Amino acid sequence: MNKVKFIYNPYSGENAIMSNIDEVIRIHQKYGYELIPFRISFDVNMEDAFGDVDETYKYILVAGGDGTVDAAVNYMKKLDIDIPIAILPVGTANDFAKFIGIPGNISKACEQIINSKPKNLDLGKVNDKYFVNVASTGLFTDVSQKTDVNLKNTIGKLAYYVKGLEQLHNLRKLKVKVKSETAFFDGDMYLMLAFNGQTAGNLNLAYKARIDDGLLDVIIVKAGVMKDIITLFIKMLRGDHLENTESLIYFKADKIQVECDEGIVTDIDGERGPDFPLTIECIKGGMKVLGVNMGSKPKVNI
Repeated sequence: MNKVKFIYNPYSGENAIMSNIDEVIRIHQKYGYELIPFRISFDVNMEDAFGDVDETYKYILVAGGDGTVDAAVNYMKKLDIDIPIAILPVGTANDFAKFIGIPGNISKACEQIINSKPKNLDLGKVNDKYFVNVASTGLFTDVSQKTDVNLKNTIGKLAYYVKGLEQLHNLRKLKVKVKSETAFFDGDMYLMLAFNGQTAGNLNLAYKARIDDGLLDVIIVKAGVMKDIITLFIKMLRGDHLENTESLIYFKADKIQVECDEGIVTDIDGERGPDFPLTIECIKGGMKVLGVNMGSKPKVNI
């Protein structure tokens, strides 16, 4: 039988995978695959999931949110495991899985994965860490890290917005220098995002992004008059296009350098990222992914 390493996070989202494990096994057995499960938790190192992975494995199946997928990809790179990865989106936002067209229904997702061929997709990298969807810094970037797991599991994406509102009183200008071959910014900002995907918290911000062009889509929200910033965030929430917005810079680049001395944190796919200075780059074709269906576009859900 063809083996598949099945890594699942029982705490992702609303614990959705726990009531679907039998279905995942059933569908894989139907196609002649043997699932080798590994349950991750707060006291289990995900790296242990890859201890037995060799050429007999066809792919890595990860059930979880963006953070779980991010962790799996980082360990695969660290251990030089060059086999496809597949995603069952059972997290809170599932931004990257939605971007590449993975259905939210577990049965449909399994069928789509098994009946697909691997595609080489871009992968983001910040210093020595990889990310699949977005790297960010500035306002709200530590919201995911600070949001209680139980709160996220109870009210889902709304938890991020609740926590974000709590941080509005911390709004301050942040001095940053951003350099690339296509853009240069040296000034005050509130927020910066570098997208490999398109959405953050299901907000379709990097609507020009492509998953195989070798480029990151970079958005910088410049510090300015509060009424202009509020107008900008309303446009973001509505999913409006952001061209010709004075408070925002949007550009594409394969590599950018970021310097900041403000003592702020960075975030990669909802987890704590590296300290400044940053080298953020796009690794073209950096990962093999199953189940990709780019005919399916992510929706903006608020």
